[in-house]
Amino acid sequence: MDILHLVDRLEELFNKSRPIPLTHNVIVDEDKFLDIIDQMRISIPEEVKKAQEVFTKKDRVMAQAQEEANRTLQLARDKATDLIEKESLVSDARHRADQIIEQARIESDNIRAGADQYAKESLSNLEHAMEQLLTQVRNGVMLLEQRSPHNEEPKSQL
Repeated sequence: MDILHLVDRLEELFNKSRPIPLTHNVIVDEDKFLDIIDQMRISIPEEVKKAQEVFTKKDRVMAQAQEEANRTLQLARDKATDLIEKESLVSDARHRADQIIEQARIESDNIRAGADQYAKESLSNLEHAMEQLLTQVRNGVMLLEQRSPHNEEPKSQL
């Protein structure tokens, strides 16, 4: 379940709670409140799993880019070897092989940079979302602590 949805449900539960007259306190359905908290505890590891998946995907993309670069380099070497065997094309073959190798390096660097940027953006977005969520939870806890007397059980009104 989406952690932000759970925060919205927690806020909704708070907003629907009955106020205690002449105080800033409210009566919250304990079972519903604790149920949402439990769901949040379950959901947070899912967000961490998503971050790990992004990191794994980055590694996979990097490995594929390296493999493609190695293949391109091998193809360039093979082609260069064939061209060198032909005496009249030796100069052209060396020049073209260098171009292919440089192109492969550039492509490899571009793919690697793109994969790094994608992973960085994904992880930054996830970090930002988790920071917002943590701030909201802390603010909620702080608000609830400010509204209730210290070390006293809330008195139920019937």
